[in-house]
Amino acid sequence: MSQSFNPNLDLTISRIIKAPRAAVWNAWTNPASLAQWWIPAPAKCRVAKLDLHPGGAFVTEMSEDGDFMPHLDACFLDIREGERLVFTNALIGGWRPAEQPFITAVISFRDHPDGTDYLAHVMHKNNVDRNRHEELGFYDGWGTVVGQLAQFVERP
Repeated sequence: MSQSFNPNLDLTISRIIKAPRAAVWNAWTNPASLAQWWIPAPAKCRVAKLDLHPGGAFVTEMSEDGDFMPHLDACFLDIREGERLVFTNALIGGWRPAEQPFITAVISFRDHPDGTDYLAHVMHKNNVDRNRHEELGFYDGWGTVVGQLAQFVERP
């Protein structure tokens, strides 16, 4: 699968994380670890499903007050261990169509001399959705989450 960035449809966040790629991958693929950083603090995350195979469910819930509500109901499209995770909320687990598709995300992990070159490439079906996601705070939200991921894996 090759992909290209389309500025009219896509948003990206990248960061060099000062931790080995295996540590960053594990933070993504271990439900207990993912719950520690996946949602901007002070909100809490609960990982309901993390079925790491194509067609597998990726379901998270969030809470700001102790009551959990839906956050993400998605389906993994592709997984290349240690290299890439691809998921979409256009489908839910088992390849079932979702009610309101919004994004497909490609999360890439590459070795870097200082640790891991991390890239989140988030694609939208149209420019309206892309712009709405940016206005809703894509850079603040996803940027905060990537920062939390870095803190989680970089700590001694």
